[in-house]
Amino acid sequence: MSVKKRKVNVGVNKHKNSNGSEESKSAGVEEIEVPIPQEFIQNRAQRREQVIQNVKNWKTSRRLVFTLGTIVGVLIACYMGADHVRNNNSDLFDSLSVLNMNSVRDLIDDWKEILPQSVASFLGDMQNGYSSGDNFQDLTESFAVGKQMRRELNMTAKHPVVMVPGVISTGIESWGVEGDSECESAPHFRKRLWGSFYMLRTMVLDKMCWLRHIMLDPITGLDPPYFRLRAAQGFEAADFFMAGYWIWNKILQNLGAIGYDPDTMTTAAYDWRLAYLDLERRDRFFTKLKQQIELIHELSGEKVCLVGHSMGSQIVFYFLKWAEAKGKYYGNGGEGWADKHVHSFVNVAGTMLGAPKAVPALISGEMKDTIQLNALAMYGLEKFFSRKERLEMLQTWGGIPSMLPKGGDLIWGTLNSSVEDSWNNNTESLGSFIKFEKLQENARFTKNFTVEDSIDTIMQLSPWWLQDRINDQYTFGYAKTEKELKDNEKHHSHWSNPLEVPLPNAPDMKVYCIYGIHNPTERAYVYKEQPTNSTLNLTIDYDSSNPVYFTEGDGTVPLITHSMCHKWAQGKSPYNPGGSDVTIVEIKHQPERFDMRGGAKSAEHVDILGSAELNEYILRIASGHGDTIQPRLLSNLSHWVEQIPFPM
Repeated sequence: MSVKKRKVNVGVNKHKNSNGSEESKSAGVEEIEVPIPQEFIQNRAQRREQVIQNVKNWKTSRRLVFTLGTIVGVLIACYMGADHVRNNNSDLFDSLSVLNMNSVRDLIDDWKEILPQSVASFLGDMQNGYSSGDNFQDLTESFAVGKQMRRELNMTAKHPVVMVPGVISTGIESWGVEGDSECESAPHFRKRLWGSFYMLRTMVLDKMCWLRHIMLDPITGLDPPYFRLRAAQGFEAADFFMAGYWIWNKILQNLGAIGYDPDTMTTAAYDWRLAYLDLERRDRFFTKLKQQIELIHELSGEKVCLVGHSMGSQIVFYFLKWAEAKGKYYGNGGEGWADKHVHSFVNVAGTMLGAPKAVPALISGEMKDTIQLNALAMYGLEKFFSRKERLEMLQTWGGIPSMLPKGGDLIWGTLNSSVEDSWNNNTESLGSFIKFEKLQENARFTKNFTVEDSIDTIMQLSPWWLQDRINDQYTFGYAKTEKELKDNEKHHSHWSNPLEVPLPNAPDMKVYCIYGIHNPTERAYVYKEQPTNSTLNLTIDYDSSNPVYFTEGDGTVPLITHSMCHKWAQGKSPYNPGGSDVTIVEIKHQPERFDMRGGAKSAEHVDILGSAELNEYILRIASGHGDTIQPRLLSNLSHWVEQIPFPM
């Protein structure tokens, strides 16, 4: 340690001698040398410099600027508030008095045209935030819509509500304990193998065992030997897909805020992997749903509100036909059952006429989401979960073909034309559903496909057991006469297709169609044929400049699939024999920039379930105020429907 000596004056202590007088050891002051560590000197110098620096920092700190700004602001306010200042500048104060957010919006509009795009976009978001603040302020918060409706309109529970989730929305649990020599089931007992983080963990750590559980028996379409999965039950079945990703939770919260509880609302969870009638054969799903509706109707004294989302809307439509049909595995409720027990059918973003993305899923195990991955991600996906594995899994799920497009050329167009072409800026028609830009030598497929051709191709490429299941369970055409429409009601294969069977004859039942628009949605695809004998020789052409064509929709379901709602809304007809009142509301997709789920004004296919507007409509319908909902048509769909040559 470095030491420096320093001289210090020290006073001499006095003491008494033996005589009692005081004397000192020495006169004056004695100098002694005291050693001082070098570190002490350096630290003291550093502290001195730090104090000086702090003073300098304080002089330029934000605190000083804020303090001085506050003082100056107060002085200016006092000065401007003086009588003589106001009297001498009356014109200035009059102009400031009319300054409000409307004038700020006008100023933003004036400047948006000349500002850079990024700045203009920010100002537009800020302007939209101000303009929507009154109607949708904090409505993404839990219970917000319900509390507001109860506070402002004194809204309370009335009609019991049954919610029917869409495809993949319901959690699937393992209830098997056997397994086989390659894959045990007992460790997964009552664990969610679909719709949880446990699903992801099992997929990553033991993919083959997960596939053995999740796939259905290809021959029967039911449980495979030694494995048994069932839909989760209760509100937990569909409120969240997995932790943090809500599905029906917002609607549950808002219904609860106006007085709903498990006695007056329920979730009709089902195993969406199964073909529709297999839900009844294996689980008695429709029988349980029918009995539950009858029971809550009897206990509450009010008809039931059925709310279906996506494929859930198809399930509701199918159920209404099943409930009145006569036969084995049918409801046998007789004509008039729906009118007696059902107050309303709320179709939220329903796939009533199918979704194009089901076609590439069943041809090649692909869809837009895989196409948009980069090359490295595609390579990783193919190594981990190949197209062959994805396709084999999807083919065993009998519920997937229910979403194939219905109506053929009538709805989806021919190779040369489609009613949607007016929205599409491409030179090629969207009616050309699958296009081949590059034809291989000795190619099996030598022309483009319409939707009808694409479904025929699925049947050609699929194994015999899938062909049989599709033929038994579903149809994809349209009835040409009223007699054919009525005759089709006798067989379950037509009940998922509203072009082949009518709405129930239920004059008192209300129908609400609510869906999102202005969100580009996949509509047609570019494919290529590879020189291989495999059934997977057809694949989307990733090298094409435009492998996917888009149309108007909600990001998943194209607008044209809602055509039947507009046909029903035309009044009493063969498609709507009871003249049920039909209300159509189109919600514009206006996602918030900084909200991952789009916020209160999102109309994306899944996120619409959290839309403040949709939640308000559901609460109005359930509480008996559905007649206050006004139709709103923002798209060209009503004009498209007029151009479609429906046979009736």
